[in-house]
Amino acid sequence: MTTIALLQNPSLFSELSKRFNEGGPFFMSLILICLLLALTFLFFGFFNLRKHPEKSRKMMGLASDVSILGLVFGLLGSIFGLIEAFDAISAMKDIGSARIADGLKVTLLTTLFGSFTFILPRIGIIVLKGLHN
Repeated sequence: MTTIALLQNPSLFSELSKRFNEGGPFFMSLILICLLLALTFLFFGFFNLRKHPEKSRKMMGLASDVSILGLVFGLLGSIFGLIEAFDAISAMKDIGSARIADGLKVTLLTTLFGSFTFILPRIGIIVLKGLHN
């Protein structure tokens, strides 16, 4: 299956949207903003590579900082999710292992998205550093 076919698949976007909402719209939105900012800073870093190398380095540093912030938001979202899950578990008298597994899965979605937000710009930063040298 080609990349274009994957992107045109409506079930892929509905699945991503479902996971986004499961992870909690507040933290997932903050992480998404960090991802978009990091990619924007990387774009400007590559754009200014030849004409303004100092500006390119500054954009690279901003992309690095914002990607780390996205990772931290992901971890923070997981901590809040775990606290909420444990509050719900303690309020229930009889709880099954499947219900606990579902709650833990949801709390890890923000960590996963935060890690993706960290790794993707980090690859661009490594390439940009290589082009600077």
